[in-house]
Amino acid sequence: MKGLTQFEHRRQTVIPVHRFVWRMGRTLLIYVGLATVGMAIGMAGYMSTEGMSAVDAFVNAAMILSGMGPVDQLKTDGGKLFAGAYALFSGLFVVIATGFVLAPVLHRVLHSFHVEQGKSSDD
Repeated sequence: MKGLTQFEHRRQTVIPVHRFVWRMGRTLLIYVGLATVGMAIGMAGYMSTEGMSAVDAFVNAAMILSGMGPVDQLKTDGGKLFAGAYALFSGLFVVIATGFVLAPVLHRVLHSFHVEQGKSSDD
C-alpha cells in the first residue's frame, strides 16, 4: 500500500502522462475491489437478515452503497439494524473512496502549479 499513497516530492518533476494513467488505473482497480467487497457485505447482510434473494439483496445493497436508499420495505428488526449500520458504512465508504480516487488528480494539478512556480523563480 505504500506505493499507492506515495507521490513525487515537490522538488521532483511531474510524472509523465503514461505513468499517471497507470497510477489512476491502479487506483480505480482498487476502488472497484473495495466496492465489490462492500457490495458483498451488503448482499450477505440482506440475505441473512431479511431472507432476500441474491438479486433483491444486490439491488438493495447497490442502492444504499450509492446513497439512494433501500428499495424493499424491511420487515425484521435485524434487517432494519443491519440497514442502518450498512448505510453508515456506505456513507463513509463513499467519502473515503472519492478522496482516494481524486487524490492522484488533485496532487498532479497542484504539483504542476508548484513546478511551474519553481521554474519561473529560478530563471
